[in-house]
Amino acid sequence: MKLTVWTYEGPPHVGAMRVVTGMKDVHFVLHAPQGDTYADLLFTMIERRGHRPPVTYTTFQARDLGSDTAELFKDAAKDAYERFKPAAMLVGASCTAELIQDDPGGLATTLGLPCPVLPLELPSYMRRENWGASETFYRLVRGLAGPYAPAPGEARAERRPGPPRCNLLGASALGFRHRDDVKEITRLLARMGIEVAVSAPMGSGPQDIARLGEADFNVVLYPEIAEEAARWLEKAFGQPRTTIVPIGVSATRDFIEEAARLAGVDPAPALEDGDLRLPWWSRSVDSNYLTGKRVFVFGDGTHAAAAARIAVEEMGFELVGLGAYNREFARPVREAAARYGVEALISDDYLEVEAAIEAAAPELVLGTQMERHIAKRLGIGCAVISAPVHVEDFPARYAPQMGFEGANVIFDTWVHPLVMGLEEHLLGMFREDFEFGHDAGPSHLGAHGAPRAAPAAAASEIMHELMPAAPARPAGDQPETADAVWREDALAELKKIPFFVRGKARRNAEVYAAECGAEVITLETLYDAKAHFGR
Repeated sequence: MKLTVWTYEGPPHVGAMRVVTGMKDVHFVLHAPQGDTYADLLFTMIERRGHRPPVTYTTFQARDLGSDTAELFKDAAKDAYERFKPAAMLVGASCTAELIQDDPGGLATTLGLPCPVLPLELPSYMRRENWGASETFYRLVRGLAGPYAPAPGEARAERRPGPPRCNLLGASALGFRHRDDVKEITRLLARMGIEVAVSAPMGSGPQDIARLGEADFNVVLYPEIAEEAARWLEKAFGQPRTTIVPIGVSATRDFIEEAARLAGVDPAPALEDGDLRLPWWSRSVDSNYLTGKRVFVFGDGTHAAAAARIAVEEMGFELVGLGAYNREFARPVREAAARYGVEALISDDYLEVEAAIEAAAPELVLGTQMERHIAKRLGIGCAVISAPVHVEDFPARYAPQMGFEGANVIFDTWVHPLVMGLEEHLLGMFREDFEFGHDAGPSHLGAHGAPRAAPAAAASEIMHELMPAAPARPAGDQPETADAVWREDALAELKKIPFFVRGKARRNAEVYAAECGAEVITLETLYDAKAHFGR
């Protein structure tokens, strides 16, 4: 455990809250100190939910540690049931309360509450948020559906007549586009005549969890949350599960074939992709500007592996980096990295990720909210593909990531930073043109537009405001290129280089000049550096 400014995942109890917050008639009693109530803001502020998470905190304080904190928990649990009357209750401890070792599960069993009470063991100093969500969903499924599972050696009950039915597993609160993904996949399955029996955990209640075993098979939308529960359902009820996550055109088609095989139906109706635009648009003349762009991908294992496949096989990008922060899903990411000829980065240290991005010098970063900040600092375009995300990645509009419509959304989202980068580069190229310079009047006014000349002194002040001096470094950290001097013609040529690689070109030129002992970087030095590093 270490102190950090940013973190990709919270402690396991946040994962448990994600599962419970998306459900109905379930309540979570969390043994936690007063400060741990911050987690509510993740749902009300970032996801913009209209109600608080169904969580009761014991909120003990420092002065309570000298008394009986176990009694505080029992009182909180009894009060929570009396107030909310849930159909099922979960109990657990936060990372801080775990140190007290009050055993919330054992305490809850002594209360005799008239509803199922499921204890959660969440080792906060060994596991993270996604594991906590997976464990919570698994405990819910096993605790509520388990009593209806056939005994070992007994045949499964006869399925009811009608169309094939499946469960959608894995969607949770605070998930990246989970709400819209469920709608998109439900529509996709309906085109093949497959009904969705239960979508869980998001949108389900304890009664829905109890009847998960009635479906013919399970669709695992998010393996990070649903894989463990789906494996248990397969063992207990004999339900097969899907193994393909339908993110991207090729993966969606593979998923349709897999789901149709499990359901025993014809996949043709769902394979009709009249509304799909990504394949043609990625091959179109307008998108020739995108071909071969260097891209770095980082996120949770499922979304990162899916994004790598789309980037290489469907968008024509060059993959220069691939990684994930959740070590439980390192294997599929490493397999994808080997397939595309890069080395996988498995790390939850954002500083290590930042160093890898800077070294790879991509033209586009596909990552989490953290990579968005990193890319902004480095002057690189970025699109968010995975949690953790911020409020802007919970749009009011319909914006799935899965299915054919999800592929259209992905195309728009990924292309936008590159198109904007191209426009900025063109504006930079024509900055000195008489029609686009600061002295030119508004073009729509023709000859009547008044020139907008600014005094040299004022322009200099503006430039100093827009380009502040870099912060001073300690003497021992000064690079050898710190005293590099640029001639005006070399700087003018540098500005013509696209902004997303301009920083690297400048560093290369300064390193080359330092190696050659040149005190002034001229136009010739810039071109020599380009030739030197381009070998």
